[in-house]
Amino acid sequence: MPTPDTIDAGPEFPPHVLREYALLADGERGALIGPHGDIAWMCAPRWDSDAVFSALVGGSGTYAVTPLDPRHVWGGFYETGSLIWRSRFITGEGPVECREALAFPGEPDRVVLLRRILATDCPARVRVLLEPRGAFGGDSSDHVRGHQGVWTGKTGPLNWRWTGATAARATRAPNGGGELLTLDLTVPPGGHHDLVLELSPNALPEEPVLPDTAWAATEASWARNCPEPPETIATRDAHHALAVLRGLTSSGGGMVAAATMCLPERAGAGRNYDYRYAWIRDQCYAGIAAAGVGATGLLDSAVGFVSARLLQDGPELKPAYTVTGRAVPSEQTLDLPGYPGGTDKIGNWVNQQFQLDVYGEALQLLAVAGRSDRLDPDGWRAVQAAVDAVEQLWNRPDAGIWEIDDRLWTHSRLSCVAGLRAVAALPGVGRELARLTSLADTVHAETARTSLHADGYWQRAPDMPGVDAALLLPPVRGALPGSDPRTLATLRAVCDELARDEYVYRFRHDARPLAETEGAFLLCGFMMALAEHQQGHTASALRFFERNRAACGPPGLFSEEYDIIQRQLRGNLPQAFVHALLLECAGRLSEGQDH
Repeated sequence: MPTPDTIDAGPEFPPHVLREYALLADGERGALIGPHGDIAWMCAPRWDSDAVFSALVGGSGTYAVTPLDPRHVWGGFYETGSLIWRSRFITGEGPVECREALAFPGEPDRVVLLRRILATDCPARVRVLLEPRGAFGGDSSDHVRGHQGVWTGKTGPLNWRWTGATAARATRAPNGGGELLTLDLTVPPGGHHDLVLELSPNALPEEPVLPDTAWAATEASWARNCPEPPETIATRDAHHALAVLRGLTSSGGGMVAAATMCLPERAGAGRNYDYRYAWIRDQCYAGIAAAGVGATGLLDSAVGFVSARLLQDGPELKPAYTVTGRAVPSEQTLDLPGYPGGTDKIGNWVNQQFQLDVYGEALQLLAVAGRSDRLDPDGWRAVQAAVDAVEQLWNRPDAGIWEIDDRLWTHSRLSCVAGLRAVAALPGVGRELARLTSLADTVHAETARTSLHADGYWQRAPDMPGVDAALLLPPVRGALPGSDPRTLATLRAVCDELARDEYVYRFRHDARPLAETEGAFLLCGFMMALAEHQQGHTASALRFFERNRAACGPPGLFSEEYDIIQRQLRGNLPQAFVHALLLECAGRLSEGQDH
């Protein structure tokens, strides 16, 4: 039992369903805020660093701003075009708000977490708890000192500093940790109170962060970096998707696939992975979507990162890298309970895979940049490297978009056809035109010879007769016309076999009902919207778009899968490629719509 000198912080903040978490992100790292004002997840100093707050996956570390009234209910919203979140609690006395953000844009080696408690027409009474715990909770918080209203300490290799908590008191945490700081705070009506937490593996600057200055800079940076996309449907959601993608993209251009790791796709199924790395495919999806709505900054980031990896590795291109361009570490298990239904792993076995389609996706991205006149000399050299790799590797089995076993996946080959044809259409290819066209025709013809089902649709692989929802995308990207009978047959097959209530599954695992094997893939739902739009089926395209964009919680964040039976998010959060395809749909489906 806790004594008067100790507070048992851990059990107060157990994991919640994913729809209740909001994201803070500054490009270099992200934090998830739970419905009781608790930071349930944050790695520091970078995306793929060890976590300092890891209750989400069974670790420890606490930073919470929670109303003292235990009978409170939670809500909140993002300030438009930003990842500045306002937690809003309704208590017996009235509303309490906490404005929260990671200072934007972030510094690679210093976290600055801003929290501003706001009182409206009643006092805001909150309890604040802080105990950073590095190494997923393995490092205690020690050397805690308070001096003139500034608290400092260490957790493992990280130095931290907390300002705005003059009246906090330090107690020994009961869970094997170090010092826990506790602050009971009352903000008078109409007032506010700022808390600033800094963490870094380096010595912190001598002067603490000034809250007003940091807030003003963050607001201005979001406004500058994330303007409202023009000519989209669902403009608010499109703008939010753009902000999420920008928040997940580092200063070096690398965009993480998700802010989290090991949130299970299905309870007890073993499908939980570390997604805190930059997948080439996801980066291409994001860049293409950004180009479609005029977000040239995100397009340039994607082109720069993908081009650098192609020039660095060529035919040895990996499917994923760290956001700094290094190799993804190999998968290993952590000794933590994990999010309910999952287990904890860090690293990812993608570093051992070959995925042919990433060359096709890269060519599609670079072609989009070329059409926008945003392809520099390095970009053109990257085009050449990708074409050379396709020419060398197109008939080699690969792990494919779903990262399963090595086969001659139809999607991978048709993605390359789409990329080659997109580049061939660019002005300035000159003598390369014949080579590009010939290579595209060769890959297309062989794929048609081996992977066309007797019913006329593209099957998953030569030895797998089922249909795959990923095969909706290559025709949209130009691998073959929308009017081609094979395109139409594939669309019909996906609708018949893999779509339920305007949600779409990847493929059939076995004879069981689709929802018993995995969740609906939101990426595939938006692919279906694009495919229906290509056919001129406006009403159907909008139905798929609207259904899938609703599969989120109040913060508007999408995971990889959606369990349509339990209506729950499944997998890591937020999943970048889902936000990218939502953004692309919002732009493409606006054609012919009244704004």
